[in-house]
Amino acid sequence: MTSSDTAANTSTRTTGMDFSGKSVLVTGAGKGIGRAIAKMLLGRGASVVAVSRSAEDLESLSRETGCKTLTADLRDADAARAAAKAAQPVDYLVNCAGLAILESVLDVTVESFDALIAVNTRAPLIFSQEYARARIAAGKGGAIVNVSSISAFTGFADHAGYCASKGALDAMSRVMANELGRHGIRVNCVNPAITLTDMARKAWSDPQKSAPMLSRMPLGRFLEPEEVGEVVLFLLSDQASMINGISMPVDSGFQIV
Repeated sequence: MTSSDTAANTSTRTTGMDFSGKSVLVTGAGKGIGRAIAKMLLGRGASVVAVSRSAEDLESLSRETGCKTLTADLRDADAARAAAKAAQPVDYLVNCAGLAILESVLDVTVESFDALIAVNTRAPLIFSQEYARARIAAGKGGAIVNVSSISAFTGFADHAGYCASKGALDAMSRVMANELGRHGIRVNCVNPAITLTDMARKAWSDPQKSAPMLSRMPLGRFLEPEEVGEVVLFLLSDQASMINGISMPVDSGFQIV
């Protein structure tokens, strides 16, 4: 079975995860994993509020699906908070917006480090704060899934700032799970390995570059966005009602090799 066959089967198969009547806020929904998650949720009956920096991406998503959209640059804390407030009330939250800047330890700049923390760590905090405040005020529980990375666990060369931002996201999520869990709001991370978004397909198309990573993946291939999305949807769902505070690798077994 090819990767495209797997993706097709994943995106079309039916499961017990029905989100009819539920609303979900998804950041980073313009492209890649976030867009796949938004479309999967819509396909399972949810209404979706999609947030992205790119108005063009949101316009195309809205044309395809009819979902509600909000444009915001999450590097700007005020813009992030305004979007988070405008999206309420929603039943669930998926923090998927992410930024990748690759620099060695010796070359990390203050500007790039601050941008990575702003998008990958601070923005999820802001969206989670506004979501949780609204749920607690309404006397309702809920679920947050933060899309992190195996970079939270692994010290990849030239990923100093990125690994720091994702490691911080996982640590922060554990605190959120502890504090918000007492209000009935579960918080979990999903930590994918290389996922074949349109951008990643181009970046990893060179066999010489991809071979060392694939050699550490016992299942022999990179991930498809929908395979990450299935785990996100599970953790949002009532089927995961007692799962709280985990970092779930979705990595083809990368960490065991």
